Amino acid sequence: MSKYYLPTGMRYSTLEQRKQFYAHEFSLHKVIEWFEGGLGNIKFAVIIGRHTKIFPEKYKEDALTTIIIDDYKNLEDLREQILEFLPEAVYYDRNRYNSNNLKLGQELAFDLDPENMTCPIHGSLADKMKRQQGLSFCDVELDMVKREAIGLYNFLETRFSDLRVVYSGRGYHLHVFDTKASALTTKERLDLAQKAKQAGFHVDEWVTSGEYRLIRLPYSLNGLVSRITLPLKKDELESFNPIHDERCLPKFLGKEATF
Repeated sequence: MSKYYLPTGMRYSTLEQRKQFYAHEFSLHKVIEWFEGGLGNIKFAVIIGRHTKIFPEKYKEDALTTIIIDDYKNLEDLREQILEFLPEAVYYDRNRYNSNNLKLGQELAFDLDPENMTCPIHGSLADKMKRQQGLSFCDVELDMVKREAIGLYNFLETRFSDLRVVYSGRGYHLHVFDTKASALTTKERLDLAQKAKQAGFHVDEWVTSGEYRLIRLPYSLNGLVSRITLPLKKDELESFNPIHDERCLPKFLGKEATF
């Protein structure tokens, strides 16, 4: 399979670059801030090389699978485990568990991806899939998905009060931290996703319904595009440009980032 086409300046990260990022740039302090100071019983996960086909040879058999990390002493230990796998993606489980590993609720989230946009140049997702380019996207789609994120934020603001938006490295994730949201049933979540779709947003129902409970960890590296997963304020969205914004550019890009 050929590589996915990506906007100018975005590219796959090598294993050495992943190692460099997680050893020296990955901010555990900011991760703690995201979880508001407490990890509790949060579970993490990695995918080593499903999309990039870049992986340590010793993990070849596990490169396409999702590996759950639920046995760690602290975040520094989590970093060490990530450095062992050198994954293309790091996630966390939106479920919240008690000390007996029983589910207490689930963080509500909405996922917007650029490849779901119908591009005037590259066509619909179905068109891209036919060309085996289902995760490809261009500058036009990147801007289109940002517009959707702004609109979806406005849509959700009429229903919830504690919202956060995250640039995922490709598209955008909208997280809802209202207490009432964590208790929503699968049906209620699916209803919300469908209402968002009816309003014109290309949300991933599988994510919003909770059937897929993993979501990309803020401040981790998206190895498909060499961008840092970055939380943003709503008023930053309009001017945000992930191709040039230094906050989401890993240091290993060096002079490449000044194109």
